[in-house]
Amino acid sequence: MKKRFRKTAKVALVMIYLVIIAGAVVRMTGSGMGCPDWPKCFGYYIPPTDISELQFKPNHDYKKGIVIIVEEALQVATEDFTSTSELNLDNWEPYTAHDYAVFNPLHTWVEYINRLIGALSGLPILIFTIMSIWLWKDKKRFLLLSIFTVFAMAFQAWLGKTVVDSNLAPYKITIHMVMALVIVAVILYLIYASKTTYKNQKFDLKFRNVLIFATLLTLVQIVLGTQVRQFVDVQNKLFGYFNWDIEILAPLNFYIHRSLSILVLVVNVWLFLRNKKLNLGYNKFKLVMLCIGLEILTGVVMFYFNFPFSSQPLHLVIATILIGIQFYIILESQNTERLKTKISTT
Repeated sequence: MKKRFRKTAKVALVMIYLVIIAGAVVRMTGSGMGCPDWPKCFGYYIPPTDISELQFKPNHDYKKGIVIIVEEALQVATEDFTSTSELNLDNWEPYTAHDYAVFNPLHTWVEYINRLIGALSGLPILIFTIMSIWLWKDKKRFLLLSIFTVFAMAFQAWLGKTVVDSNLAPYKITIHMVMALVIVAVILYLIYASKTTYKNQKFDLKFRNVLIFATLLTLVQIVLGTQVRQFVDVQNKLFGYFNWDIEILAPLNFYIHRSLSILVLVVNVWLFLRNKKLNLGYNKFKLVMLCIGLEILTGVVMFYFNFPFSSQPLHLVIATILIGIQFYIILESQNTERLKTKISTT
């Protein structure tokens, strides 16, 4: 059962990363408001493909909750009814969560696919939560953490609703991103804790402590990065695509984000060299350095080439993979310390 639990947790992890990738594509294409309501999309379980579906139709059967666009505003059907030849607003009420009322089929379907992947990602989490019941006797924390993950996913879905209702408020987007990373961390723990064999690695207190600092630094960079990206999106809407000087208008967090990248590189190079010098055996640190190299490369491309298509989602996805690998190495280090303590006391 433990092996099947671990395999299912791995599937869940892949699905969560697919959600992160889909979310990055949503940001890249500006599709965040492609579905202006939640959990449906313009009141439909399967969204419309043409603007005509969102325009008033005479002698048409409408279901409660269906959305139409009237004079650049959303109207929601208050009950099931059949329309007459003229629009009667008594059957409709304004959508009050926000005033965004634009239909773009590409944006709508990109956002819909993002939500669909998010919903599907909950299935393996539910499955390994049920499996964890059979592991309760030996691994009580598996069930507790699995249940936490289920509630975390529900909370994440609710956060998605608040992001849409707020018309993509920057701080809510950041919270949404951080919550996804929390879910990734819990699933990574479940994957590691359900292993049957462990590698022969060495524990080094200084390495572990600096690694924790490096991981927190990556988290700070991700938070700052989402805020910088939101700032760029707003300026592009106001002035046109980079018809403004980023060096002049950029906020303080942009300069902090750029400067901290140097610290991220230095700290992780130190960790890489120490791991190699002391032969600690954390081979995944090569992946950490690869991710950092790609992060620097995509960061340079974004700054000097005005955020070319796909550079921003690549930058974000690589950062989430980076922090996942760092957290996993922390788990390896913690387990090595535990095994060392166990051996020394026996």
